[in-house]
Amino acid sequence: MNTRRNFLKQSALLGAGASASPLLAAPTSSGVPAGFPMGKAEHCIFIWLGGGMAQIDTFDPKRKGDSKASPKKSGSEYERIDTAVPGVQFCEHLPKLGAQAERLTVVRTVNHTAIDEHAIATNLVHTGRPTTGSITYPSIGSIISSQRGALNPDVPGYMLIGYPNVSRGPGFLGAKGNFVYLTDTESGPAGFTRPDGITSDRAARRAGLLDSLVDQVPENSLVSRYRDAQTEALRLAGPEFMRHFDLSDESDSLRNDYGGEFGQRLLLSRRLCESGVRFIEVSHNLNFMNGTGWDTHNEGQQNQHLLIEELDVAMSALIRDLEKRGMLDKTLIALGTEFGRPAGYDGRGGRGHQGSCFSLVLAGGGLNHQGAYGVTDELSKKIVENPVPLADYHATIHAAMGINPAHELTDGIRPVPITDGGKPIAKLFS
Repeated sequence: MNTRRNFLKQSALLGAGASASPLLAAPTSSGVPAGFPMGKAEHCIFIWLGGGMAQIDTFDPKRKGDSKASPKKSGSEYERIDTAVPGVQFCEHLPKLGAQAERLTVVRTVNHTAIDEHAIATNLVHTGRPTTGSITYPSIGSIISSQRGALNPDVPGYMLIGYPNVSRGPGFLGAKGNFVYLTDTESGPAGFTRPDGITSDRAARRAGLLDSLVDQVPENSLVSRYRDAQTEALRLAGPEFMRHFDLSDESDSLRNDYGGEFGQRLLLSRRLCESGVRFIEVSHNLNFMNGTGWDTHNEGQQNQHLLIEELDVAMSALIRDLEKRGMLDKTLIALGTEFGRPAGYDGRGGRGHQGSCFSLVLAGGGLNHQGAYGVTDELSKKIVENPVPLADYHATIHAAMGINPAHELTDGIRPVPITDGGKPIAKLFS
């Protein structure tokens, strides 16, 4: 059955034709696309804009609309500005990222067919697959960390700066793909600081007492997953890991450059990359500074600029900081959100949901950046050139990280490819 699946997969890719597609050619027998140099990024920082960023108000602006007119006029909420890449424009509240457009690519033609509902779309963007009743798919963070591991044995492979849920989790990968999370950058992950009086030697003796018990746990059992998680927690507990969360080591000028609380989370993500963490997801706007977050229905639209401005300050500071330290080419920054927003306004001046055409962003990571990839129509509603299914966006991230997007994982005895037939965007690697 597996041989037949691979044969059909190869036939479909070969039939597409390498010269006719903006995506990559068919894989070779090794599974790596022919003529394609896999990326060399060592880290990935995944910025999550929960709620659904309006592409037409940020990275794919169109004609000016009016949310307060009667009747309301469809279009962008803000004025457009030029960027460092000729012909590429962002909204007026993204001047810092606009100046860095040569170091990033807005993928303007991402699309999916999921119901435009937050939980379903959030899961889809994190896993690259629709939910099913028979399998829990791993998140992209879990896949990357399990495939490549941490660069330093003293840190986890995957960290989440935000609230945990199943969409961000390891799915069928189990404990080996799990994350360590925190919501407070000041204190770091809860439970990883030893109580006063527990020295390293004393902690080691306690762990030794557990060994005789955990060795009796059957493999591939529910208890074994708990054992593996406990083993990882004991390994990380202590000052060597926790010291990475002390932002007071950074200069005041740099911390000010990153901006507010979200910026401090991105600064921490840079430190975690330096420590050897492979994948860090960072949630934006945990405090709902505009009242609704990126889910800009109704009146939330009127204060959306506050979110955009904060993103502009913090993400641009991260790019500058990584570049100054010689880390930008080996650190891929990916911006995710569950769907986009239509050009039209609702009755109270907000926007609905749109998964059929929206923008996601990639920066750094050694890619051949374009400023923007893909073309949408006059209201960013329909895709005109170079559609990018969500699986292709995932495949591009994996390829940039040196992971074959066609490689098969195993759920029990069931083979599951890393992406759902995704093909990396060839132009970003040429």
